[in-house]
Amino acid sequence: MWGPVSIEGQVIQPGVRKLVELPVAELPSGTRIHINVHVYRAKKPGPCMIIMGGLHGDEINGIETVRRILTSKKLEKIKKGMVIAIPLLNVYGFNNFSRSLRDGKDVNRSFPGSKNGSLASRVAYLMTNSILPLIDFGIDFHTGGASIFNFPQLRVSEGDDKALELARIFAPPFILQNKPIPKSQRKQAMSMGKPILVYEGGESLRLDEVAIQTGVEGVLRVLNYHEMISVDVKPGSSAEYSRSTWIRASKAGIVNLLSHAGQEVKKGQCLAEIHNLDSLKRSYIHATRNCKVLAHVNNPVVSRGDALFHLVFNG
Repeated sequence: MWGPVSIEGQVIQPGVRKLVELPVAELPSGTRIHINVHVYRAKKPGPCMIIMGGLHGDEINGIETVRRILTSKKLEKIKKGMVIAIPLLNVYGFNNFSRSLRDGKDVNRSFPGSKNGSLASRVAYLMTNSILPLIDFGIDFHTGGASIFNFPQLRVSEGDDKALELARIFAPPFILQNKPIPKSQRKQAMSMGKPILVYEGGESLRLDEVAIQTGVEGVLRVLNYHEMISVDVKPGSSAEYSRSTWIRASKAGIVNLLSHAGQEVKKGQCLAEIHNLDSLKRSYIHATRNCKVLAHVNNPVVSRGDALFHLVFNG
């Protein structure tokens, strides 16, 4: 029966759109923090999808992607099922330009969480117990970390056929199958039989229009496929990969990139030059195999061991 659902005691009936405000914390100043959960329910039964951003507070691109989907008004015409949209989960991190919460903990390393634990653990507990049980599948929007630019891509858990099928419907430029990180939301959802795809696009604290539009179009494809909405969206195509590796700086200095995310490179190709400021000598970084560049560093000042390129390949 397609009856009412409840989120922390707030009831949403079929055919209703509702903004649910979930209280999560109070700062020492007395300021209360809550998470905005936008719920769109059709009158007809169907699947429940979650789209969310800001699990890491400094990953603005994902927040903007979900915001644009909401302001497009397309979800207001939902034909069946339910969409739960959370533009910003980590409110504290967002306000402080930070990946983590005020206690320094990462929400995406805190699942399934604890009702009486740290702030990060409490947010994870809220998601695990109040939101994830309601969904069938979802998209979690992220960006690259500090100074790392990610080409638009989806991360899919190895062995999760439902997630891979969903990723192919979304159709980003790249799909990478890998193991979910321990205590991450993706791993927790997988243990509950609910595939969540992790979308990566752009860089933290930056907006990238291509990554945003790719994310918006992917969500619309998924909603169209499940007949939850009916909109025009152009088809996409994906290259799929099962393995990846990081190329790191062999020396410290200033790096000049000769390859960038999204490009194909050949084994032995020079990817970057590192210029040492003391000796004025130059070092070269070469590709170790034929592959595609999934991500690259944007900060030109590097230390030995810093990540420069994320490469993907098969076999």
